[in-house]
Amino acid sequence: MGGRPTLAVVGVTGAVGRVVLDVLPTRDTHWGSIRLAAGAEDVGAVFTVAGAEVVVEALTPEFFDGVDVAIFDIPTGIAREWVELAAGRGVVAIDNSTVFRTQPDVPLVVPEVNPRKIADRPRGIIANPGATVMTMIDALAVLHGAWQLAGLVVTTFQAASGLGRTGITRLHDELDVVHGHRELGTRPGDVRRLIEHELGESPFPAPLALNIIPFVGHHVGDGWTSEEVKVRDETRKILDLPELPVSATCVRVPVVSSHSVTVHATFAQRVRVSEARQALIEAPAVVILDDPEHAEFPTPNDVVGVDPRFAGRIRQDPQSPMTLDLFICGDNLRKGAALNMMQTAELVALDLTRA
Repeated sequence: MGGRPTLAVVGVTGAVGRVVLDVLPTRDTHWGSIRLAAGAEDVGAVFTVAGAEVVVEALTPEFFDGVDVAIFDIPTGIAREWVELAAGRGVVAIDNSTVFRTQPDVPLVVPEVNPRKIADRPRGIIANPGATVMTMIDALAVLHGAWQLAGLVVTTFQAASGLGRTGITRLHDELDVVHGHRELGTRPGDVRRLIEHELGESPFPAPLALNIIPFVGHHVGDGWTSEEVKVRDETRKILDLPELPVSATCVRVPVVSSHSVTVHATFAQRVRVSEARQALIEAPAVVILDDPEHAEFPTPNDVVGVDPRFAGRIRQDPQSPMTLDLFICGDNLRKGAALNMMQTAELVALDLTRA
C-alpha cells in the first residue's frame, strides 16, 4: 500500500481508550490519520490527538471505510460483532476483549515476546492479552528462554481499574464512605454493612475499601474463576507451552491502577538468582528494583503511568535450585492494554507498508 495507514481507536472514552490518547503523541509517526469512535453519548466530543483536534464519531459500519488498522476496547458483549465486522471490511482489528484470545486462528501478541505472530492473522484479527498476564509475561519469556519454564504458581493483586472507569469510581466512592470511621474493620462485616447501606449494588463481589477480594471474574467450575483460567490459558498460548502447569489465585486489591503478581516459577534447568537477575536487567521491557538491604522493591503506586514492568524480591529456596520467586508490578491500563495494542498496531502498519 502507498502512504501511511489510517488508525482507528474504538472505545476512545473508556479507561483504556484515554490511555491510548496519552500514548499516541509519542508514537504517531506510523499513521497518516487517526479516527476515533465511541458510544452514542460521547459522539461529537473533541480530543486533541498528537496535536490535532479529532471529533469522536459514531460507531457504524461506514466508520471503518478507509481505515487500515483499528484498536478496540469495547464491552465484551458487543466486541465480537464489531471486531468481526471491521475485519470483514478489510481492517486489521486488534481487540482487547476476552472474545478472541484463546481462539486458535487468532494470534495473541506481545511485541517483545512473539512479534512474528502478527503476520499469522487469517481472520484479520489480533487479540491483546489480559493485563494480568501482561504484568509478568515479559519477565517469564526471558527466564523461559534461558532455563525452560516447567511450572508456574502465581498470585495476582489486581487494581480497581481492571474494571475500567466503573471500578475506579466505585473504589473512590467506598473510600469516601469509610473515611473518618476509624473503628471500621474491628467487627465482623462492619465495613460491608456500611458500604452496602451507603452505596448499594457493587461491580465487585465484596467491599474493596479496607479489604481484599480473592475472587476476580466469575466462577467457571471446580472453584476456579474466569480470570484464573485466563491467566493459565493466555500464558500457555503466548509462550507456546500448551501443557505448562499453571496455577493462579487472582485477588482484587484497593489500588486504583497497576497490577502486581507474585511468581513462583519452576524450570527444567538449575537457575541461579544472580544469573536470573542479570537476564532480567538485560530485558528491554523489565526494570529491576531489588535491594532488600535498603527495602527497595516495586509497588503498584510507584509504577503507575510508566511503560516497563518492575521486578523485585528475586530469591530462591536453597532446597529448590530449579525454582525462582519474584514480585512484579506493571500499569494495567498502559502496557497492560493501551501501549501493547499500539505497539502491535505499529507492527501491523509496517507489515502493511511493506505489502
